[in-house]
Amino acid sequence: MEIRVENIQSLAAAAQKFVDEMGKNRVFAFYGKMGAGKTTFIKSICEALGVEDVVTSPTFAIVNEYVDGNGEPVYHFDFYRIKNLREACDIGCEEYFYSGYPCFIEWPELVEELLPEDTISVHVEVLENEARRITVA
Repeated sequence: MEIRVENIQSLAAAAQKFVDEMGKNRVFAFYGKMGAGKTTFIKSICEALGVEDVVTSPTFAIVNEYVDGNGEPVYHFDFYRIKNLREACDIGCEEYFYSGYPCFIEWPELVEELLPEDTISVHVEVLENEARRITVA
């Protein structure tokens, strides 16, 4: 699936399309350069899921937990600052990944060995005029 985001005004509709297509998938690995918009898109996805908390990048905490509109957990990871797999294991990331609840992961390159086989890759690509192409596979 490919989602094109032309501008910030079209972000909510793009996030809703993503949520509508999630199906039973629960672990999503977001790839893209620094500043590509991974956090912004995940924030919009969380809003589409009914999260009312302020969604921020878990850069220092590594994982933020939110509650969706049904009272279920949603996990948002940012592995940018981890130095090795042990750090990821120490926070119990595998328990989160196999919890059955949505997990949105930034900088998954650093923990790929720990990701479930059925992890969905989401590539965020910067285009001209602030547009983004989001490829989900």
